Amino acid sequence: MRYIVTGGSGFIGSCLIKRLLNDANALRPHIKILSIDNYLSGSKKNEVEDNRVKYIEDTTWNINKYSYFKPEIVFHFGEYSRISQSFEEPLKVFDSNLKGTYEVIEFCKKNNCKLMYSGSSSTFGDNQNMSPYSWSKAKNVELIKNYGKWYKLKYTICYFYNVYGNGQITSGKYSTVIGIFEDKYKNNKPLTVVYPGTQKRDFTHIDDTINGIILSTFNGDGDGYFIRTGKQYSIIEVAKMFNHEFKIIGFRKGDRIESSGNNKKIIAIGWEPCIKLEEYIETLIKKTSDA
Repeated sequence: MRYIVTGGSGFIGSCLIKRLLNDANALRPHIKILSIDNYLSGSKKNEVEDNRVKYIEDTTWNINKYSYFKPEIVFHFGEYSRISQSFEEPLKVFDSNLKGTYEVIEFCKKNNCKLMYSGSSSTFGDNQNMSPYSWSKAKNVELIKNYGKWYKLKYTICYFYNVYGNGQITSGKYSTVIGIFEDKYKNNKPLTVVYPGTQKRDFTHIDDTINGIILSTFNGDGDGYFIRTGKQYSIIEVAKMFNHEFKIIGFRKGDRIESSGNNKKIIAIGWEPCIKLEEYIETLIKKTSDA
């Protein structure tokens, strides 16, 4: 089996590669993986030394250069993936999420391989026009579904919900909520809660997310795989789980009130969340206090 993973040095992409390699010993022994990453938010620290994986620094709109690889599946994570920052960097959003993803879709059509696309929970209802990021993600889902109708493109679209866990980005402008809280807690600084703090989110552990990607890609088809626990917490509730000082910081443009999306379709093919956010934070607190 041959797979291309765009964004293969990022948080989710690198964890998927490790999982595919681990599974390969029993399930897919003749595996080859090609990672394409521009390292905007990815890191070489996430890469593994394994002769079954080749890492290339390039943009997704150059993916046709790698047609020789002949993959069965393209796992596409290589997009710009932050809401508030997208207002400051719209050109990066358009290049990565529109130009780049169009080329990935065309690549899959031409090479008759399946596309796994990482959708965003920020694209539903009125949310899809709230930022350059969410708008671009909604348009890509629409294009992929049309390619399925027009050209019989094979695809699976998964939606991620505030993925957290080992390897998450904890600092800088691409850091995530749990990553930021974890970094602040470990450094004994106040946690920073974006105003008003009552906005609700569903948080899904990276291991559960990777399980969902594997199941939906190999056992599912089409749109609608919402990899979420189904339980939402306000950001203030999450901050309080750390039993640590926190402070409210300024409102962020494009921030939505809550998450949405029905996870019945992915549950129907055997997925279930196994790791609870409260337990993860409890373990983190204990490890920090024991250190």
